[in-house]
Amino acid sequence: MLLKRIQLGLIHMAVAMTLVPINSTLNRVMIKDLAISATVVAVLASLPYLFSPIQMAIGSYSDRHPIFGLRRMPYIVLGLLLTVAGVILSPAVAFLLVSNWWMGIFVGVLAFGAWGMGYNFATVSYLSLASEISGEKGRARTVAVMWFMMIAGIIFTAISLGQMVEPYTPQALVRAFWVVGLAALILGSLGLIRLEKRSVDGAPASEGYSWGVMFGAISQNRQAKMFFWYLAILLAAILGQDILLEPFGGEAFGLSVQQTTRITSIWGMCVLVALVVAGALEGRVRKRTVAAAGGWGVLLGFIMILSSGMMISKGVFYSGVMFLGLGTGLATVANLSLMLDMTTAANVGLFIGAWGMANAVSRLAGTVLGGVVRDLVTQVVQSPVTGYVVVFGIEALMIAVSLVMLRRIDVSEFQREVELPSVVERAAIAGEA
Repeated sequence: MLLKRIQLGLIHMAVAMTLVPINSTLNRVMIKDLAISATVVAVLASLPYLFSPIQMAIGSYSDRHPIFGLRRMPYIVLGLLLTVAGVILSPAVAFLLVSNWWMGIFVGVLAFGAWGMGYNFATVSYLSLASEISGEKGRARTVAVMWFMMIAGIIFTAISLGQMVEPYTPQALVRAFWVVGLAALILGSLGLIRLEKRSVDGAPASEGYSWGVMFGAISQNRQAKMFFWYLAILLAAILGQDILLEPFGGEAFGLSVQQTTRITSIWGMCVLVALVVAGALEGRVRKRTVAAAGGWGVLLGFIMILSSGMMISKGVFYSGVMFLGLGTGLATVANLSLMLDMTTAANVGLFIGAWGMANAVSRLAGTVLGGVVRDLVTQVVQSPVTGYVVVFGIEALMIAVSLVMLRRIDVSEFQREVELPSVVERAAIAGEA
């Protein structure tokens, strides 16, 4: 089982590695060095998440339509190839937006769209496979291994990127993105080897679910609906800072490209520490308690980061980044374990797709909110740093709201609501009516 977990971790790490150059190095170069509007960068970065509803369709369809006896692997392969293609194409977007605006927009839609489709195909598929392989008792351990490996990959990628782009030149940037893309492809391919057993039951494919039934499966279950919006609000705050944290470091403290890229590695190291702590707490402390501790850590991190902008203090800023990482690590393990508990054996792909869609919707909302608010506030007060501070303040408020919602989430009640009749059957009946 350990080998399977490591293989799942390699796939998870490979997909995450392709996001690091886009959400750390590239957005910093576009906003700070090329003076491209943060709103434009945010819209491009959010394009992948417009495809998020497809996760429910992919999960539901793959539950019932194996390809050559495999329900998850074909979709993981397609997703991995698309994410690699997206990261390799993405540097061209930054330079074309400066020299040829409309061509830059066209290539941007292609690059970020390819990455987004790949992310949606791969994520719902390997999370569904992780749930199926692990079983209920092993899910938390599988999550810990997968996310530990992912964060380790993010740290290594961030450090390597910082070295490869120093001194910064457009050629160095393009070369670095190619290296990351090819490394991700190799690691992901190793993770795929004999990971999923072929289906031998020969069961015929069913018709699958309509969009109404899939959304109904969530809306008809009060706990599922609550968990969906809790995840969306929490992750919108945590993930929404992705495109702004490094440009903020450049604007507020004059950090170089290499120095701002290092922020990701500091954050990642703190996440790793928190993942180890969360793993040690497994079975000793309730998942909801660990998730709440993570939320409070993230809240403190945002407060310190926005305070650093007002105080112009690097020390406070880096301390905030550390708390943000520690809180993110605790929240990640606890909430993903809760997420896997909030599924049913018969409809793993459906529910995993729904939670994956919550993740993607939150990225979309958080990214666009961050870019637009930053630009609007900057235009009004003529202070870029103030724009960032306002965004971090809004994200802190969203974390506070999520902490209130977390207190109302109950896995046992979710499972009771699923049982008689099944939530999918109720949704189907409601859809027909």
